[in-house]
Amino acid sequence: MSSLGESGLAAVRLIADADPVLWSIVWRSLALSAAASALAFVLGTVLGAWLAVSRFPGRGLVLAVLNTLLSLPSVVVGLGVYLLLSRSGPLGFLGWLYSFKAMLLAQTVLVMPIVIALVRQVVEDADASHGEQLRSLGASPRLRGLLLAWDERSALLTVALAAFGRAIAEVGAVMLVGGNMDGFTRVMTTAIALETSKGDLPLAMGLGLVLLGVVLLLQLLLAGLRAWLQKVDAAVAAAAPPAGTRA
Repeated sequence: MSSLGESGLAAVRLIADADPVLWSIVWRSLALSAAASALAFVLGTVLGAWLAVSRFPGRGLVLAVLNTLLSLPSVVVGLGVYLLLSRSGPLGFLGWLYSFKAMLLAQTVLVMPIVIALVRQVVEDADASHGEQLRSLGASPRLRGLLLAWDERSALLTVALAAFGRAIAEVGAVMLVGGNMDGFTRVMTTAIALETSKGDLPLAMGLGLVLLGVVLLLQLLLAGLRAWLQKVDAAVAAAAPPAGTRA
């Protein structure tokens, strides 16, 4: 391909013709990022909600470490997971290195600090706003945090989207622990880097277009879900009896 326009047209044809190489990479990437972001979201929501309402010695240090992890380079995460899973590492007996499981672990570790930090902020703001009622009812910090997180579920959808976006855009960590092996551990971002270096611009551009389409689709889905949740909350509030009214 001698021109950018021709490469773009070829990329569109690869997508429209359901090129098996392109779409196998896409589905593998989506499966990996969805699994990693879901795992990180569940664990991160529990930890973030607990951290938001708990007060203990050293909490400030924990928050400082958490904020540091937010800017941790992905290659550092990949190196840490690589050392854990290498043959001489403490988890080397698992035999996960250069596998889907290793990539899943790396992406989960990379994404979880983001989820914890964002959930903590959302729940902490909610606790300052209307957490006093739950405290007066005797709710434990753990239960109060989870109830407040559920109350702010619309905001947590944005957190879930941020987690998925961070996972699917990651390159360094999955390349280190996955090896970018064709047909096994090659995902969209690593394939784009490889194909660009090889000069195969149509495949690289096709994967880039699919990646942008996935992000756009998620944004539209999020907007629809938030609008639906707002309608549900408004309907519940309208159906509830006025305060002080006896049944």
